[in-house]
Amino acid sequence: MNKKPQDRRFRQADREALLALGAYALYFVWWYVFAYGLGEGDPEQYTYVWGLPAWFFYSCIVGYPLITVLLWAVVRLFFREMPLDAEDPDRDRTEGEER
Repeated sequence: MNKKPQDRRFRQADREALLALGAYALYFVWWYVFAYGLGEGDPEQYTYVWGLPAWFFYSCIVGYPLITVLLWAVVRLFFREMPLDAEDPDRDRTEGEER
C-alpha cells in the first residue's frame, strides 16, 4: 500500500484546532467550577465582590478577560501563517532550471 505523506499544513491546522479546543475546555471548566461551585447553596449566604455575587464575578467577569489573554498568547506563540493555495512541487525551482 502506497501511503501519501500528509501535507504539513494539515498537521499545523490540527495542532491549532486542538490548542483552541483545549483553551475553551479550560475556560468551560473555570466557568463551571466557579459558577456552580460558589453559586451552590442559599442565596442569602452568598459573598459579594463589587456588588456582584462571587460566583458570577469569578466565573464571568474574571474568566472572560483571562481566556481572552490566554487565547491571544496561544495565537501569538503557536499559530503560524501558511498559504492556503495548493502546494506546487515546481514552486521551489528557479526560472532557468529545466524540468
